[in-house]
Amino acid sequence: MLTTRYVTGAPNWIDLGTPDIEGAGAFYHHLFGWRFQAGPESGGYGFFQLDGRTVAAGMQNPPEQGPPSWNVYFQTSDADATAKAVEQAHGSVLIRPMDVMDQGRMAVLGDRAGVPFSIWQPQRNRGLDVITVPGSLCWLELYTPDLPAAAGFYNAVFGWETSAITFDGGSYTCVNPARTEQKDMFAGIVPLDEDPVEAESGPYWLPYFEVTDTDEVVNRAREHGGSVRVPATDMAGVGRFAKLADPYGARFAVIRSESPQG
Repeated sequence: MLTTRYVTGAPNWIDLGTPDIEGAGAFYHHLFGWRFQAGPESGGYGFFQLDGRTVAAGMQNPPEQGPPSWNVYFQTSDADATAKAVEQAHGSVLIRPMDVMDQGRMAVLGDRAGVPFSIWQPQRNRGLDVITVPGSLCWLELYTPDLPAAAGFYNAVFGWETSAITFDGGSYTCVNPARTEQKDMFAGIVPLDEDPVEAESGPYWLPYFEVTDTDEVVNRAREHGGSVRVPATDMAGVGRFAKLADPYGARFAVIRSESPQG
C-alpha cells in the first residue's frame, strides 16, 4: 500500500494541470473538502490541502501545454541519473532536470509508450503530507498498450518489481518498489485492450483517491460539472470504485477500499 515512508521509485507527489485553477479548486473542494492555497513565489503553483495537510498540488496551464490532466511523481535520489536511465531505456526526457527553488529537483519524462510522468528528488519538500486516508491518493494504474514492455521499462529505470494477482477470469499485475514486499504495492499495470473505456483515450497514468462513500462522490461530481466515465462498481476483495473526470477533462478515479481482513 502507499505510505509516506517514501523510498526510491515510490509515488511521492501528484499535481493537476488545468485551464481554470479556481474552478478546479471549487470542484475538488465539493468532492473531497480540499482547499487550494497558492504557494509563495510559485508562479501560480499551489497546494490542495485537507485539514491543513497537503494532499495534491495544481496550477493553471495554457492549452499549448497539453490537455488537463493529473501528473504523478516518483521518488528519486538523483534526478539527473534517473533522466539518463529513462533515455537508455528508450523513453524520453520532456523537461530536463531542474531545481525548484530549495524544495527539490524535478523532471518530466515519458515511458516507451509516450506516457508522461515526473520524478521528484526531495530537498525541503519531501512529498505529500498524507495519503490513503479519505480525500487523498491511495492507488495508481498505468494503462499501456504493451504490459511486458512497460514493466521492463520501469524496472530498468526504478527497479520496480511486479507480481500477478489472479481472479476469476484473469489476472492483475501489481507493482512495488525495488527490494520491498508485496504489501508495499502501490500501482497496477493494465493492458489497454482489456479496458474499452481507456482504449479510446490512449495510455496514461490514472490516480485513485480514497473516499468514504463512492456513490455520494459520484453524485457530487455530476452536480458540479464533472463526468462519470465508469459508474460506481463493486470489485470483490478490493472495494467500490468509479472513474470520473473533472469539468475540464482531467481523469481520475475514486474508491472506497475494503477494510483489511485478518
